[in-house]
Amino acid sequence: MSQSNPQARRVYDPLLRLLHATIGVAIIALIVTSQLADWFEHGPYEKALWNLHILSGYVLSAGLLTRILWGLVGPASARWRDLWHPTVWKSSLRNLRLPDARRFGHDAIASLAYLFAYGVMALMVATGLGLAASEFQTGPLAGWLGNASWLEDVLGEPHEAGFVLMLGFIGLHMAALVFHQLRGERVAQSMLTGKQYRHAESGVPHD
Repeated sequence: MSQSNPQARRVYDPLLRLLHATIGVAIIALIVTSQLADWFEHGPYEKALWNLHILSGYVLSAGLLTRILWGLVGPASARWRDLWHPTVWKSSLRNLRLPDARRFGHDAIASLAYLFAYGVMALMVATGLGLAASEFQTGPLAGWLGNASWLEDVLGEPHEAGFVLMLGFIGLHMAALVFHQLRGERVAQSMLTGKQYRHAESGVPHD
């Protein structure tokens, strides 16, 4: 097979792609509603916007929990081991060079950023649920933390830090997609169609 005729394989299952979209939409909604709520502070729409923010947080929580479970029982490309490539990470760090070989499934280097993003999401969910309970007396933790107003100071800064880190990840993620697109690599469409493309002469690395 020539370099101009890449090999295609269906890699990502429908649930994984749905979870990717759900989590992405929830994060965008969280960013938009939080910024609008700050802009309309003390206005007639502030409470409604924070309610939408909390609802978006529930969607993210459900999507993240399902993704964690699917990473344990789902198909090979959805498993957490498909995101775990310590040998490639060590080699790239030691040689200060990105790996040339491509593989079907999650990119070995990008997967490190994905794991980081999931950790940030978990931080935002945990602190967000605590803030919803202590500040708005709502959510599954309201019965325990509904009167703990002091938690707003404790959880507020980590939640804001998670917000900034997530913005950084989104910027890096979008820049990487543009980079691959400019190189003629159909990476962005893989989460839409589930298919990945690889040239025959590119080996599949093992770690």
